[in-house]
Amino acid sequence: MSTPSPKVSKAVSTPGRFLGRARELAFLQELAESGRPEMFVLYGRRRVGKTELLQQFCSGRKAVYFLAAQVRDRDNLKSFRHSIAEELGDSLAGDIEFPDWCAALGFLAERAGSERLVVVLDEFPYLCEANSSVPSQLQRFWDTRGKHSSLMLVLCGSQVSFMEKEVLAERSPLFGRRTAQRRLEQIAPRETLSFFARWSLHERVLAYAILGGMPAYLQRFDDARTLRENLLRDVLRPEGFLFDEVQFLLRSELSNPATYNSLLAAVARGAQKLNDIALEVGVDSTTANKYLHTLRELRLVEREVPLTDPDPLRSRRGTYRIADRFLQFHFRHLQPHLSLIHAGRGVKVMEQFIEPDLPRLYDEARVDFVLDHLRREAAELVGDELPEVARHPGRLVRAVARTAGGDGVAAIVLPDGPLSTATLEKELEALRSTLGNRLIKLTYGLTERPERPLEVERVPEDELI
Repeated sequence: MSTPSPKVSKAVSTPGRFLGRARELAFLQELAESGRPEMFVLYGRRRVGKTELLQQFCSGRKAVYFLAAQVRDRDNLKSFRHSIAEELGDSLAGDIEFPDWCAALGFLAERAGSERLVVVLDEFPYLCEANSSVPSQLQRFWDTRGKHSSLMLVLCGSQVSFMEKEVLAERSPLFGRRTAQRRLEQIAPRETLSFFARWSLHERVLAYAILGGMPAYLQRFDDARTLRENLLRDVLRPEGFLFDEVQFLLRSELSNPATYNSLLAAVARGAQKLNDIALEVGVDSTTANKYLHTLRELRLVEREVPLTDPDPLRSRRGTYRIADRFLQFHFRHLQPHLSLIHAGRGVKVMEQFIEPDLPRLYDEARVDFVLDHLRREAAELVGDELPEVARHPGRLVRAVARTAGGDGVAAIVLPDGPLSTATLEKELEALRSTLGNRLIKLTYGLTERPERPLEVERVPEDELI
C-alpha cells in the first residue's frame, strides 16, 4: 500500500496583520534553505511575538507546528500525533501511538525523507514540566537520527530563565546540539509606528511611550479609537487585556514576585541608586542587588553607567531604570491607583495622573528613538561605527556615543521652543573634558512624517548648531 506524501501545512496561517520582524523571518528562511539539519532555539518573554513569528514562517511551508499544553506527557504526545496527521495530511500518523518524543520525532524524520520539514515545539518548557526526561529524549533522537535528517527542529519557549538554564546551558542534555539560537526582543521604536496608521506621529510616539515594543500590546490598541479610549478600555479597568499583564509576566518568571514588585515600584518612583532602592524597599543592599541582578538577566531592568565614566565596570555612578516601557507605565500609573481602578474610576486615574504626565512620557520616548538611531543608523552619518551608546542627563544633549576610533558623539535633541545656546555650550564643554575635543554633533528633531520620524543632521565642526 502506498503511503500518502506529506503536504504543505495549512493549519498555521496567521490571521490579521503581521508587522515587523523582517530580519527574523529572513534568518528563519536562511535556516530553512541551509540544506543541513537544523535545531533552532527561539525564546523570549510572553507577548513578544514568538508564536506569530513562527506561524508566519510556517505558513505555506511543509511544517508541523505544535503548541504544547500544561497537561500530562501522554496527552501532549497524543495532541502532537493529531497535529502531524492534520497538518501533513498523513493518515498513518493518526493510528500510531508514540511511546516517547524520540519515537515521534523519528517518525517525522523518516516521513520527511530528503525534503525539508519544519517541526516547531512551541512552549517547550511545558513538555519538560510534564516529563523531565524530554531534553534527554531529544538528545538521543538528535544524536542518532536528527543530525542526519532533513528536519529543521525549532524549540520555542516563553520562560526565559528555563530556556537559558535548561536548554542552552552547559548542564543541559541539549548543550552543543543547537545549530542556532535567538532571544526575541521587543521591536524597535520606529517599527511600532506602523501599528497605528490612522494616528498622528505624536499619538504614535505616545503609544510607544506607554506600550513599548511588545507586538501583542501594540496590536491590542485600535487606531480607530483614540489613545485615551484604548487606555480606558484595555488598561484602566479590571477587565482590560493589559490590566493584569505585568503580574502574569512576573509570576511566570519569578518564584517570589512580591519583593520584585516592590523593587520595580521603587525604581518607577525615581529611586535609581542601589542604596536608595534598598532603603525604599526596606531590605539591605546585598539583597536588593541580588534581586536586581535577576531582573537584569530578564532584561526588565537595566543598569546604566555614564559613558564618561573612566571605569564603568567598577563605577559607583551606575543607576537603575526599568527597561520595559509598559512595566514603567504600570508601576508609575497603575500600581499606585489599583483601588480607584477596581472601583470603576479609571477615568479619574486618566485625567488626574496619566494625562498630566503625557509630556514627560513623550519626551522619554523621543530619547528612545534617538538612541535607536544612534545604534542602528548613525554610523553612516558619523563615518564610523558606534560601539558605545548611552543616555545623557543634559537638557539638550540627551544621548552620547563613542566611535570605534575614539571620537565622542553628542546627540542634541532640539526643543519644541527656543534653544538656549548658553546651556548647549556648557553641556558640550563638559563633554569635551571627558570625551575629547573632537566632538561630533548630531541634531535630532521629530517630524510629522511617520515614514521618516526623525530629522537628523550632522553639525559642521566650526558651528554650534
